[in-house]
Amino acid sequence: QVQLAESGGGLVQAGGSLRVSCKASGIIFSINMMNWYRQAPGKQREWVAYITSSSSTNYAGFVKGRFTISRDNAKNTVYLQMNSLKPEDTAVYYCKSGTYSTWGQGTQVTVSS
Repeated sequence: QVQLAESGGGLVQAGGSLRVSCKASGIIFSINMMNWYRQAPGKQREWVAYITSSSSTNYAGFVKGRFTISRDNAKNTVYLQMNSLKPEDTAVYYCKSGTYSTWGQGTQVTVSS
């Protein structure tokens, strides 16, 4: 079955950087578009970025220029490099395939001011 395992979250000061990872199993990773979403406390889950099988990317306006999504098909892993972090980036970050409805457990990112 499809499994997604996010990791790499943590506590960082505003202006800092963090890279979160998501390892996928149970899918042919290389042909799947992969997304990152996030959910802040008390808010709905929101889309952050996607990367296609050909590595085209797109970003939500609130992270454009600060976050970079990438993938390593040999490792079945998608990454989200987050720079210039702001307190409002505090959330649980999730990855999701564009094809399957499965969610991982997420990884907590906390940005202190």
